[in-house]
Amino acid sequence: MLTLAPFASTEKNTRGRQFPEKPPNNRTEYQRDRDRIVHSAAFRRLEYKTQVFVNHEGDMFRTRLTHSLEVAQISRTIARALNVNEELTEAISLAHDLGHTPFGHAGQDALNECMKDYGGFEHNLQSLRIVDQLEEKYAEFDGLNLTFETREGILKHCSIRNAKKLDKLGARFINNQQPGIEAQIANVADEIAYNNHDVDDGLRAGFLSIEQMCEVTLFAEQHEYVMQKYPGISARRAIHEIIRRMINRQISDFLAATTTQIKTIQPQSRHAMTLLSHPIVTYNEPMKKMTQQLKKTLRKNLYQHYRVHRMSIKAKKVITSLFNVFMHDTKTLPPEAYTYAMEGHTTLGDKGHAIAIADYIAGMTDRYAIREYERIFNPTQLT
Repeated sequence: MLTLAPFASTEKNTRGRQFPEKPPNNRTEYQRDRDRIVHSAAFRRLEYKTQVFVNHEGDMFRTRLTHSLEVAQISRTIARALNVNEELTEAISLAHDLGHTPFGHAGQDALNECMKDYGGFEHNLQSLRIVDQLEEKYAEFDGLNLTFETREGILKHCSIRNAKKLDKLGARFINNQQPGIEAQIANVADEIAYNNHDVDDGLRAGFLSIEQMCEVTLFAEQHEYVMQKYPGISARRAIHEIIRRMINRQISDFLAATTTQIKTIQPQSRHAMTLLSHPIVTYNEPMKKMTQQLKKTLRKNLYQHYRVHRMSIKAKKVITSLFNVFMHDTKTLPPEAYTYAMEGHTTLGDKGHAIAIADYIAGMTDRYAIREYERIFNPTQLT
């Protein structure tokens, strides 16, 4: 068996699970985490949750599920090259978007606004809430009872106010420390996946043009190479060739820069890695500038495209309308959700009620949220 780098996460240095369990047979602790995530209801629902394009707009666009699989693939490649824990990196990657609302970031923004008087809403915290509390599969505990390291990686962002509520899991945000390198890798793999694959989906949808993208250095370099090497190539094949080379270019640069950092700092343990004031994983400066340019172009030409904006307006209306009606007329809730909301109200008053409603809405797929909206607000729809 390959010996991992001294700063990698291993079963020997794990901080364990919230509820002690016997070690798994024929798999590692992090494989067990991965398997529990893959078999969770929240993971299955990602198939029908928006990445950029609402799920029903086309079968070929990426969803949160396909995005999570792509992040896992990229992160495992990087983890193996750096000789750290592939299985933990994969588990974090597969779980990182479990808490996303329907309709992507527009849905999250709307639900956060609805929850502003009750502590707000953030999808990283919701992902953690799902694996710690909301999944109902095991007789002996709520949630999935994942290892500390997987839970740490899921919590990509956290305010100091919320971190203070999370005890050991929130300590790194308070102390300006880092997660393990596997979590850092999953974070970068997430950015590589969504940046490049949003280009692919944007070009496929016609929201982006080749001319616009050729203003981006990272894209332009690969576009020129592909056009020269494969004259007469079809547009579809050309886009795929360009994007896979963009991904490879970013990964290669990232590995080179991170390897240099590791050699310079020479962390001798996982704990030493977490005590650093900045992430050890990085790009070289030219690549940092190119990725920033790519993000800026996507934000301007794709995420702010008028058709995406129109869908965002609709999404916010659906989320806000559902939240308000469920808060003020609980009889509109299905029986199980009604019982859950009443339990929340009994425990924490209006805040508990709101959290229960947020849990219910965040767990919806795009099409279920649209269907609920139609059932409640469209007089011609049957309930």
